Amino acid sequence: MKSTSGHHRGVPFLLAALSALGPFSIDAYLPSFRDIAHHFGASPLVVQQTITAYLLPFGAMTLFHGALSDSFGRRRVTLIMVAVFVLASIGCMCAWSIESLIGFRVLQGLSAGGGMIIGRAMVRDLFDGIEAHRLMSQIAVVFAIAPALGPIIGGWLQMAIGWRAVFGFLVVFSALVWLACWRALPETLPREKRHPLHPMHLLQGYWSAISSAPFVLLAVTLTLNFSAVFVYIVSAPAFIFGILKRQETEFFWLFGPITAGMMLGTAMAARLAGRLSSQRILALAYGLMAASALGNFVFSLTCPPSLPWSVVPLFFYVVGSAMGMPTLTIMALDIFPHRRGLAASCQGFIQTSGNTVITAAVAPLLWSSALYLSMGMLGIFLAGGAALLAYSLLRRGAQRKRLAPEPG
Repeated sequence: MKSTSGHHRGVPFLLAALSALGPFSIDAYLPSFRDIAHHFGASPLVVQQTITAYLLPFGAMTLFHGALSDSFGRRRVTLIMVAVFVLASIGCMCAWSIESLIGFRVLQGLSAGGGMIIGRAMVRDLFDGIEAHRLMSQIAVVFAIAPALGPIIGGWLQMAIGWRAVFGFLVVFSALVWLACWRALPETLPREKRHPLHPMHLLQGYWSAISSAPFVLLAVTLTLNFSAVFVYIVSAPAFIFGILKRQETEFFWLFGPITAGMMLGTAMAARLAGRLSSQRILALAYGLMAASALGNFVFSLTCPPSLPWSVVPLFFYVVGSAMGMPTLTIMALDIFPHRRGLAASCQGFIQTSGNTVITAAVAPLLWSSALYLSMGMLGIFLAGGAALLAYSLLRRGAQRKRLAPEPG
């Protein structure tokens, strides 16, 4: 079922809202860390683990969201997952201890990724070609803007009311998303195209994805491109409070440039779709990302942290990242055209696993100085570039084999 008609005109807005649930709930409460620690008498490191408690189940469930939607339909699974997220957010808002907050964050993580994963599959259910690329661009920017806008809104709510108001906002937002999906989200996967949910069938599907070197390399590339800036996002309290010496309401110094960069990069990706080849778009994106990551490192090495110069390179980096994200996503999903839900799940699992490692292991080693953060950004970007280079070499080798004349 492919369509560009007005019948599905409202679907892009629903998919964008669904994709915002997961990343928005990662860090909307970052400005409240000090208040949460004081309220529960917990150490900053323990409060930091509420992010890890969210990301671990988020990553694990990404393996199942797409497969469940391949078996039971996109609409039904989406409605169930968003409903669970609403209940989990209510639990976070009413948490009576740091342990209960961590527990409800786990429940949030189990349910939050459904909209993001299933939404990607729905794009390819409904649209082809340039239309799919443009819609994926819109969803990609929401996925990236949500964790950028979250702390800005969270900082306002923290200063006006307190940390519980941040989770209250998530309750209201997710409830409105559920209501909109219940009223307007179509089923995009007909029964005759669904796959039975058998454990062995599922394992075979996962194995086909993780044993596909092109798919894994593209998923790793996509993960590392965003992880290079994600290290700043999860380090935001240390970066804003410790390095830049700012207050709860001044998270916009970090997240404003990230948001603006994502909006510009996505607009450029949508405009360039159909005008330039995928290879040309990626070349432009990577050139901008490389210059930004290197410039950020050089500035941090030679100058003390200052505004706006400590965040200007982040703006240009995310412009490049947003330009390349839709192209890389579609390239990865199209490797498995008949199991896009499962492919989206595996792609999401790899992305979330990378973000979890950044949150739990990498960011705490870097957030003590601007120089360390810039080194982390540059190193992660270079690793992502190496993965894309490996994919390109692998693809060229496969093309040469196909074009080689048969012996004899």
